[in-house]
Amino acid sequence: MNFNHFNESGHAIMVDVSAKQPTMRTAVAAAEVRLSPELLAAVKEGGVSKGDVLGVARLAGIMAAKRTPDLIPLSHPLAIHNVAIDFEPNETSGTITVRCTVRAFERTGVEMEAMTGASLAALTIYDMCKGSDKSITIGQIKLLFKEGGKSGIYRDSLES
Repeated sequence: MNFNHFNESGHAIMVDVSAKQPTMRTAVAAAEVRLSPELLAAVKEGGVSKGDVLGVARLAGIMAAKRTPDLIPLSHPLAIHNVAIDFEPNETSGTITVRCTVRAFERTGVEMEAMTGASLAALTIYDMCKGSDKSITIGQIKLLFKEGGKSGIYRDSLES
């Protein structure tokens, strides 16, 4: 397996993408937050003591996606054109699925930005709700979709 973040001496490097042509890049990532039924209802109704949980989580996810190069070593600073954070509450499973979509016309992909945005939005839900329930869990952080660049389109096998 070839790891392109290491040089021939085994030292970590930032991949040189300067010779690549920019293309429109899109990535969608998700994180799953599991809460008690009562807390999930309170989040949906805006009844959590710290305020608008999903509104604050949306802002945190957007900010995190834009700050990915400050958080993930060797990632490239990108001119991101769009970040969207969406929430899918599911009373049956007791979860909120956080979806982060990132778009940029760039030389490298935006998968890490989407994963970072989804992760931080999920962590913000935890932070704003931990006073009510410390048993909240975050899981299933994964890439759902990406397109753009030479590797083409990726779609998670479980996504429709």
